[in-house]
Amino acid sequence: MNDLSRRKFLNLTAQGVIISAFLPSALQAAMANKPVGATVVKNGNRFLSEPNAYISQMKLFTDTYKRNNNASTALREVECMKVQYPLQFCDIQPEDLFAGRDRKPILSFMPQSSAFGYYLEESGMKALLDDPKLTPENKKVGNDLVKYWAGENSVQKTRNSYPESLKRVLNSEAWMTEPIIAAPLYRMSGTQCDFDKLIRLGIPGLRKEIASYKSKAGKGSESLSLYEGMEKALDLFGEVANYYADLTVIQAKTALPDRKKELLIMEKVLRNIAAQKPETLREAIQLMFLYADITGTINYGRMDEYLGDIYASELKQGSLSKPEAIRLMSNLWNVIDAKGNVWDSRVIVGGKGRRNEKNADQFALMAMEVTEKARNITPQFTLRFYKGQNPALYNKALDVIGTGNPYPMIYNDEVNIPSVMNAFKIPYEEAIHYLPFGCGEYILYHRSVGTPSGVINLLQALSVTIHKGISPVSKKPVGVGASELGTFDTFDKLFSAYKKNVELYVEQLAYQERLEYKMAGKVAPFLFLSMVFDDCIKRGKGIFAGGVRYLGGTLESYGNTNTADSLAAIKKLVYEDKKLTLDKMVAALDANFEGYGKERRMMLDVAKYGNDENYADDIKVEVDRHICTVTRNMSEKAGLDSYLVVIINNSANTTMGQQTAATPDGRKAFTYMANANAPVGGADKNGVTAFLNSIVKPDTKIHAGAVQNMKFSKDMFSTYRPKTEALLKTYWEKGGAQCMINCLGRDDLENAMKYPEKYANLIVRVGGFCARFVELPREVQLEILSRTLY
Repeated sequence: MNDLSRRKFLNLTAQGVIISAFLPSALQAAMANKPVGATVVKNGNRFLSEPNAYISQMKLFTDTYKRNNNASTALREVECMKVQYPLQFCDIQPEDLFAGRDRKPILSFMPQSSAFGYYLEESGMKALLDDPKLTPENKKVGNDLVKYWAGENSVQKTRNSYPESLKRVLNSEAWMTEPIIAAPLYRMSGTQCDFDKLIRLGIPGLRKEIASYKSKAGKGSESLSLYEGMEKALDLFGEVANYYADLTVIQAKTALPDRKKELLIMEKVLRNIAAQKPETLREAIQLMFLYADITGTINYGRMDEYLGDIYASELKQGSLSKPEAIRLMSNLWNVIDAKGNVWDSRVIVGGKGRRNEKNADQFALMAMEVTEKARNITPQFTLRFYKGQNPALYNKALDVIGTGNPYPMIYNDEVNIPSVMNAFKIPYEEAIHYLPFGCGEYILYHRSVGTPSGVINLLQALSVTIHKGISPVSKKPVGVGASELGTFDTFDKLFSAYKKNVELYVEQLAYQERLEYKMAGKVAPFLFLSMVFDDCIKRGKGIFAGGVRYLGGTLESYGNTNTADSLAAIKKLVYEDKKLTLDKMVAALDANFEGYGKERRMMLDVAKYGNDENYADDIKVEVDRHICTVTRNMSEKAGLDSYLVVIINNSANTTMGQQTAATPDGRKAFTYMANANAPVGGADKNGVTAFLNSIVKPDTKIHAGAVQNMKFSKDMFSTYRPKTEALLKTYWEKGGAQCMINCLGRDDLENAMKYPEKYANLIVRVGGFCARFVELPREVQLEILSRTLY
């Protein structure tokens, strides 16, 4: 967008007209007299109120894609992004101090979402085509777009590339609605960009770095096309920043004095970050936030490192006060929260490997104050700690949690760094840069990608196994056939048959992950990501096409605990005590225990994981060891630097449970499974010490993260604070990797279900994410309620 076209756009915007500077002039003229409808959502985009304009912009996106089909993928990407941004970026709200609210367009190029690359979102498109304001002509255009992108979108191209062996095993993606063992996901997720580099260099510094490599690139080479695309991408960033700056000027004309002052400051900040490196905390925040939006990343890295120095410097100079910094950060927290990325939005502070710990710690303590006051669902504020770190950070974290705030989540570097070294097979110097993202997966900060592109339901695998290869829900053959499963005359043979089913899916999901990366690298270089990930510029390659230092993948594992408890029940009742035959146990399960109350009580009474009893805990350790080791061993075969399990669990433990029949642990059909590394809700009956002793037994050195939710009463952080600190200290020393704590009154959850209007702001940890309790589905509420409160 040049200055003239941007001014035309903003002039029309000031008159209340839906228009895009990127639209052709004929379309601009046709739209010039159409008034803007009221923005109906917080992250509102003016195109949302005019479906005909939206369709026209989508057609322009498609025409641009087709026109550049024979150009370099870098040029095609940036040209399509120019058309996309009017659909992506949203209005500046009256309370905003930072520009960049956005929403994923229906048709878009995006690296991180429920898809990747070029993608048309079906449900959004259906709603658009059903809009009564849409003209017949544009409805036809819209239907033509649906047909075109059905075969051209990046996800479908990935599916089309499956070999027959993969198609046979992964024949369904509907893991949320069908009783399947495993399924692929389609996304490039969990990116943690080098915002420290971005802020240290600014846009001019990035240009200089790219230019230095461009001068050495061969004529007509792929790397030269990449560098040229990066330069155009930075031009686009400047255009977007200046577009927002011009919008602030328009808003300032009719704003009240205080708001006018804020808007004019925003204008200066936006123009500065387009042309120079940031000099103030406000400029650094705005650069990071707007760049993150354009990049498509929804995690925010080690914020205390990249904002700590500039924060400390401004405080020392007197150009910024702590209250003003808190005001700015509170507003950043609000605009992050408004994006609605509840499964991501990680902000990390603390831990080894930061450049300037003194300044970083100063920022981290201030950010914890912001988190304490904000009480938002996001960002997912996270503290890393280690022996020798400033103890004020850990103590402040417990203070904040004790108020009933689910943040910060706490990660123990003394356990996690050696674990990451072993799991990822990397040296200490790299492992200190581990970061959790999403619901608890580990990544190496701007060094690696570890997209979770598959899910596996271990409990479903066991259920299918004991039903001899037939799903008890769909009644269809699933997984390994009965002839290959063999006989179950011993427990070891049954356990081996279960393992065969798991291994079948792990192998194909690993190959699927690599195919997905191959397609991502083929369709686009993902320019904005590649500029802030290690080695991409140096290698002259896009992030997913050989640019990133470590290309890894992860597999989300669900039902681990219920599977272990079920195997314990089978081993004890069928093979050791011989109180039940396997056939009778299966009959009880198929009846969902109707008429089998005695048998169910026997299954429930078998030792359960979470009570520091080796019988059950050892089986949980073996279930985890098996899935984690098999997955880790697939990395080399699949051509990945790492392929690791993540035992994270979000509300999917409930969703997948709703597709799973009754199981030998006594769980009824179609009910939730235990969350992540936790015991089944209420099964941990031997007290908090036994609970903590159990959950440190599974090996942390063979996966890429396991979530541990704990539910403590408020008394634990008020009346018994010293005992709680001692309890957690022992947990960390015995190998606790992390904890996510719900600090609640004893009757809060029950009362919230009865009187939701009185508990509108009760925020709880669900799994690897938080939510307002009263907004959760009832089944998820019940699963949280079932967890033992200590």
